[in-house]
Amino acid sequence: MTNKGLIYNFYREFFNEHRIECADKYVKEDYIQHNPGVAQGRKALKKAFADKFISDPQFHLEIVRMIEEDNMIAVYLKNVDAGGKTVCRVVDTYRVEDGKLAEHWDIIQMC
Repeated sequence: MTNKGLIYNFYREFFNEHRIECADKYVKEDYIQHNPGVAQGRKALKKAFADKFISDPQFHLEIVRMIEEDNMIAVYLKNVDAGGKTVCRVVDTYRVEDGKLAEHWDIIQMC
């Protein structure tokens, strides 16, 4: 699978279908997180978004663009509500290692 395919499938299954358990196939166990609101590791990522999906059951991300260079991939996306209104814009950057997401940075712009 390409890195872009990895990202696309991860966003579809994890963020949009709210299938927390799929992180096991896409995210390394020792995942490095640079967002201060989410703790380190795959287990912490799963916990943070399990809670998020309970508090916001309509949570949905639309990928607008992906840019890839070597083992790094940047994803520009929009968080949209049930009516299609953009809630915020995000740039997520990942380092991919051994076919899994190994490290994450993000920039969030509220709308």
